[in-house]
This record gives sequence, C-alpha cells and structure tokens, in this order.
Amino acid sequence: MWIYEKRLQYPVKITKTCPKTAKLIISQYGGPDGELSASMRYLSQRYSMPVKEVGGLLTDIGTEELAHMEIICAMVYQLTKNLTIEQAKTEGFDAYYIDHTTALWPQAAAGLPFTAIEFQSKGDAITDLTEDLAAEQKARTVYDNLLRMIPEPEIREPLKFLRTREIVHFQRFGEALEKTKDQLDSKNYYYFNPEFDKDMFHGKL
Repeated sequence: MWIYEKRLQYPVKITKTCPKTAKLIISQYGGPDGELSASMRYLSQRYSMPVKEVGGLLTDIGTEELAHMEIICAMVYQLTKNLTIEQAKTEGFDAYYIDHTTALWPQAAAGLPFTAIEFQSKGDAITDLTEDLAAEQKARTVYDNLLRMIPEPEIREPLKFLRTREIVHFQRFGEALEKTKDQLDSKNYYYFNPEFDKDMFHGKL
C-alpha cells in the first residue's frame, strides 16, 4: 500500500489575505517571464537538442519549473483564500474576480493572459540555450522586483527560494551552452544549426 503525502518544493504558509499582493505574484504564474512559460519552453526544446546530457538537463529543469509554478499558485491561492467582496473592490482584484472568482488562471500582473508566443522553441541549440539563459535572468529580475515591493516575511521567503533557483538554472544553462559548443566546430558554431545541419556536428548525435 502506498502512502502519499503531497509537499511543495518549498513550504508556503501565508496567514493574511491580500489580493493586491496576489495580483502581483500571479505574474510568475502566467506572465511573460513566469514559471509556466519556463516549463513549456524547456520541455519543448528538449526533444531536438543534439547533446543528450543537455536534453536531460532541459527535462529536469522544465519539470522543476512546474514545481515552482505550483508554489506560485499556492501563494496566490492562500493570499485570496478568504477574500471578501470589499477587499476585491478596494485592493484592485475586482476585475480578476469577475472573470475567475478566486480560481487560478495564468496571467501577468498587468492582466494580460498567458500565451505561448512568450517563449520559443527554435530547434537550434545555440539559439535555444541563449534564450534559456536570458529567460532565467528575466525571471530573476521579476523576483527582485517582487521582493522590493513585498515586506511580509511569510511571502518573501518562498520568493527568495524561487529567485535562488533562477540563479542556479542560469548557471546550469551556461554550462550546457559550453558543453554544446565544445562539440561543435569552434570557428563555426554561430553559423549553422547543430540540430538540423548534422553533417557539421562533431560526435554521435
């Protein structure tokens, strides 16, 4: 018999309802640099990546981003769990409430809905890994901005954890880019697509 206990990668225990803060944090769910976008980006790019180890890294990080999305969703849920109509009206959550009540729906802090246009899967290892590096830095910047705006420790601690993971992912993607370049012609790796122009790729694909 299996005993299943669901746990977040980092605990979320928010005790105060604050829809204004929820509206800010939700950007890391469905915003242009959020966790949903990151997970879809990496889990899409992994299939055509020519270096097996790098494809595995994309799978691992893409899966972890789904866990990070779950943390963000838990935070938004807890911040709006006991929402009153008056709070929705006075704290800028009324428009969201009209469309979704307090259900989770992916959007940016500005209210724009999630769209796959916000990430790319080009089938070019150098292009994709360069985008991944930029994506992690942009996500880190968003967490920096949230931490500047939010003083409550019970909200800040999960955000600080997520920010740290963006830095780690940036480092791993930097290593992945170097590993990929090491297996390409050092004079030509910016001039062809190693995933499509396989005759130029050194080593077993």
